[in-house]
Amino acid sequence: MGIKKTVSVLGLGRMGSALATALVGEGYEVTVWNRSEDKPTPANTTRVKTPEEAFKSDVVVTCLSTYDAQQPLLTNEIKTLVNLTSGTPEQARATARWAKDNGVEYVDGVIMAVPQQIGTPQARILFSGNENHHVLDAFGEPFHVGEDAGLAALYDLALLGIMWATFGGYLQAVALMGTEGIAPEQFTPMAADWLNELGAMLPEMGAETRSKSYETDVSALDINVSGLRMLTDANREQGLDTTIPQALHDLFERAQRSGHGAHSIASVIEEIRK
Repeated sequence: MGIKKTVSVLGLGRMGSALATALVGEGYEVTVWNRSEDKPTPANTTRVKTPEEAFKSDVVVTCLSTYDAQQPLLTNEIKTLVNLTSGTPEQARATARWAKDNGVEYVDGVIMAVPQQIGTPQARILFSGNENHHVLDAFGEPFHVGEDAGLAALYDLALLGIMWATFGGYLQAVALMGTEGIAPEQFTPMAADWLNELGAMLPEMGAETRSKSYETDVSALDINVSGLRMLTDANREQGLDTTIPQALHDLFERAQRSGHGAHSIASVIEEIRK
């Protein structure tokens, strides 16, 4: 086995510490830095007091809280930057432009996993821009999503949007069932089966949004607007917050008013695209 590159990890939150530990496990010589000293040093890594010391490594991996925290640290002393700091597509593109202007090799990535999964096949690492993913193999299963440096962040936020919407809907449902004493463990198996059925419908819905052909003989938007009104009323009657169902009702109703009442639910995307 050849000599592996030295790697520095900037940011020792739960995820940054997991990344450093995974790199050690793959035989890398790992240096770590954190803005504050309150975070523990991962085993078998070398702690440095300044970012400048960390920049001596062949590869610098950043896993910081925000791009605002990362920006002041960027310097052309970095040889290769693997950016795993979460942000927007435009923030990733701006960092890629900075890297190009300063002769820094750049990889932008996002981590679709929790810290406990890092270093296992369950951790999917989406990355964009440079196809040479360097150290990403140590963290999980790398998946290149395109040459545009902003695409990894775009995928990340799109997938997280589905997660947040799903979790919000589930918690609303659990609260609604709970008003009549039905426990989560009684309701959740049915909810999980229902989500599996809905997931099977996504390819067809995606195809409709691409073709913009929304004719349906199954469940017209009119019916769903009425259903969302009932859902909102039921939550209100049971004494619950109605923010989530009301927002969905209002969105679907706008699409209905735009002439999609007889069309499929997929037609709501036209209102979102506005």
